[in-house]
Amino acid sequence: MLHLIQIGYNVRMGQIKTLFQGFRWSIFLPVIGLSFLGLVTMYSHVGENLFFNRQLLWLGVATSALLLAVIPDYRFLRTGNTAFIIFIVTVCLLILVLFVGEVTLGAQSRFNFGFFSFQPSDPAKLALIILLAKYFAKRHEEIGDFRHILISGLYTLTIFGLVFIQPDFGSAAILFLVWLGMVLVSGIRFRHLATVFFIGVVAFTVMWQFIFLDYQKERIMTFVNPLSDIQGSGYNAYQSTVAIGSGGLMGKGVGYGTQSKLLFLPEYETDFIFAAYAEEWGLSGVLILFALFGFLVYQLLKSSVHAASNFERLFAAGVTILLVAHFFIHVGMNIGLLPVTGTTIPFLSYGGSHLLTEFIAVGMVMGMRRYASSSASNVEIDVPA
Repeated sequence: MLHLIQIGYNVRMGQIKTLFQGFRWSIFLPVIGLSFLGLVTMYSHVGENLFFNRQLLWLGVATSALLLAVIPDYRFLRTGNTAFIIFIVTVCLLILVLFVGEVTLGAQSRFNFGFFSFQPSDPAKLALIILLAKYFAKRHEEIGDFRHILISGLYTLTIFGLVFIQPDFGSAAILFLVWLGMVLVSGIRFRHLATVFFIGVVAFTVMWQFIFLDYQKERIMTFVNPLSDIQGSGYNAYQSTVAIGSGGLMGKGVGYGTQSKLLFLPEYETDFIFAAYAEEWGLSGVLILFALFGFLVYQLLKSSVHAASNFERLFAAGVTILLVAHFFIHVGMNIGLLPVTGTTIPFLSYGGSHLLTEFIAVGMVMGMRRYASSSASNVEIDVPA
């Protein structure tokens, strides 16, 4: 009897091990490490710790979602219409939020369900990566054709436009960078891409000269250089640079950031959490943050290189581009080099929608590693998108 129980136990453990075969501690640990740095930055020694407590709950939910995302066999996304259906559902959600969404900080970008809110622009980025990976993977032999830039650009423009009019300029910029990065990774000819950018520059120049009014030009200039108006629209950016500079080499200590905890720095738990972190941890902490994120990017790129097929390779590359774009736009915004666009930093910033999206995306990359060594998975099936 004990022998049979042992056999059953071994079989069950073998099944579980097979399901989580793609799990990589080398990816999971830096993700948890970055999330931990975000948590401790939200912690305060005075007053309530509402953001800390809520984010701790979201971290538990997101970790569970990551583990579940490792399990499925994602080869079904290569074929059929699943990727396109995900895209259509995403577009419908982005349209719906424009009518019934909650207005927060001037943007109608989220659904409010009372005990939590949901921002569809975050999973929209993952949906776009899935669709573009499917589209480019099927057409890798004819990728030099200019029409593939136009078609993939049309997919992106649909989501980009719906996010832009919310308005959520930060997410719109990320969507554009995801498309641009995946276009370059897929091997599309540079001269075709240059043609698209040339048309865009000409169009903007004409609009600047003959369409934009003076007050619109002034707003654009303040957007590009927020530190030019530190008493007005550039106030947040200015306070962010003050917070970072005051951190020095070793920082003020966890929970003792005066710019953030005394609310001189608005939105310190989301859009300016890098500044709050740098104030409390100093340059040494910033180097730790960059090292953790750099190691994560390296591991994701390894997953892309060793992927089973073009789809998995492009998907892992797309997820890497998404995280890198978020990271550098957020840091650039916090140090005053880029416009303030309301962009979170991966795994650190407060919020459930972006945290779930990032954890699920990383879990999917790990899940695709499970069948990377299968020779059968290298066969591409050409089914229309």
